[in-house]
Amino acid sequence: MKFFKPYYSLFGLLFLTGCIGNMNPTGGNSTPNYPYFITTEPLVVKKILVPAGTKLSYEESFFKKGKQDKMLSEEKLITLELPINQTIDWGGVPVTSINKFFNSEMHGFTVYANFDKLSNDKKTKFSDLWQSCSNDLGITVQNTDDWSFNTKNISDVESCSVLYQRYFKDNADQQNFLNNIYAELMKIGSK
Repeated sequence: MKFFKPYYSLFGLLFLTGCIGNMNPTGGNSTPNYPYFITTEPLVVKKILVPAGTKLSYEESFFKKGKQDKMLSEEKLITLELPINQTIDWGGVPVTSINKFFNSEMHGFTVYANFDKLSNDKKTKFSDLWQSCSNDLGITVQNTDDWSFNTKNISDVESCSVLYQRYFKDNADQQNFLNNIYAELMKIGSK
């Protein structure tokens, strides 16, 4: 019987490890079927002109699931995802999507850049700092109805990837980097 115990324990550990990775924090084992709408013409959404084919995803809803025939309320928008190989200009940087912060207590969004589409003659200190840490930049705003590059609405740069986070107030390097990128963002907006 001693021969089987280690194998039994190993099997149990592997089984549980596999199950943990598949668990949904909301209690279910499946991904929510968020309602979404694909734009059929260029539209202004959250004060941004988006092209036809942009996918607008909304908060989970009991009554609406999957593809919708018409746009839902912008207040419920959680993701704006551009069609493949298309970008919009956000502070001089080509971006592919914008996601509302998951934490509802934080007022802002994450902007995802495609630096492969940024030509050398368009690079700035702001884009260089952004690219140095990752393609995602967390932005806090005063008015969550405006996801555009409106420096009057932008309160701060909350994060650049997981490398730099405002959350770590005692880390001077992280705070200095975020202060610098925010200052460069403001310079771009004043031009």
